[in-house]
Amino acid sequence: MALVYAAFPALAECYARSWGLACMLVDAEGRLLAGKCEESDGAHERRRAVDEAVRWGEASLLLTARGYLLWAVPVMHNARVLGGLVVERGEGEAPELTPEQTRHAMADLLTLAEEANLTNAALLELRRRAARVESERAEAIHELKEQNYQSIRDVYLVEEPALISAIKRGDRRVAREILNRVLVGIYFMGRGRPMLLKSFLLELVVTMSRSAVEAGADPTELLGANYSSFTELAHIEGEEELCAWLVHMLERMMDAITANRNYPSSVLIAAALKYMQEHLSEEITRDDIAGIACLSPSHFSRVIKQTVGRSFTELLTVMRVDRAREELILSEKSLIQVCLDCGFKDQSYFTKVFQKYTTHTPGEYRRSQRKKRF
Repeated sequence: MALVYAAFPALAECYARSWGLACMLVDAEGRLLAGKCEESDGAHERRRAVDEAVRWGEASLLLTARGYLLWAVPVMHNARVLGGLVVERGEGEAPELTPEQTRHAMADLLTLAEEANLTNAALLELRRRAARVESERAEAIHELKEQNYQSIRDVYLVEEPALISAIKRGDRRVAREILNRVLVGIYFMGRGRPMLLKSFLLELVVTMSRSAVEAGADPTELLGANYSSFTELAHIEGEEELCAWLVHMLERMMDAITANRNYPSSVLIAAALKYMQEHLSEEITRDDIAGIACLSPSHFSRVIKQTVGRSFTELLTVMRVDRAREELILSEKSLIQVCLDCGFKDQSYFTKVFQKYTTHTPGEYRRSQRKKRF
């Protein structure tokens, strides 16, 4: 905990400079350790906010009984929760933040905690993924109930062609989405019949493997991977384990396709960068772009870092700032239009990020560049 105490003042100062907000350090029970506390009796609410942040893998937000808006991120050592970083704001308190700005402020607090190594970024990412999977499964169940499927076979036959097509073209994101629907359908309609579930999973893996080999994967490598995985399947009983097993099989097959393709990483990354440039105004995620490059998200992150020397998030931000610089110089668009066209959803956040990379606000940058031109 001594390292946490040592790192907290610099983190709190940085956060205050960025957002004009004070943050506090609390222990695992929500009791104040450092910083200013507005609610002396709100320890249980601060603890609940930290617990929720751990559960979902991201900064959590709640409204306290006294009307304070509170958000928190966990302070962790490995998997153990030591406490949290918490921000509390009373209604009408300066600075006024829009909902979008509040979301950015929450995300920034988590980023600072990760950069200071005060939390377990890897574990939180796993929790975020698990939350996304659960959300997707809930949506798939809802969709399934609206379909007129009579049996597991119906679900499988409807989804199989699209799954095979996605695997063959190396579209990892779409393959995951289809596989998730198939999984939900198989489990939903085969509940209570574990042997039937496993038989369909085996059939599905054989189909996926055949598609992967046709797309260029090494059949010898897949055969060895499948043999060991089938042994694992025999000992799996729970729904979550079955789902995780099949998703893992898909990832191995997609990796095998990518590994055996005769495309150097530079070509794959070039395609990804081109796509990013053409879609800067849209919502872009690392997983989306990794799919464009036909790489797993984790491998894509490593290759991007090795190729351009930046993380995906930083690279995307720099590309958007560079586009904004061009727009500010060459167009007559308003600042808010430039902000939106370059993929920033909030003008205050746009100004903050732009100033970080150029040392000028967008307005100052436009004026200075125009003076140079004329």
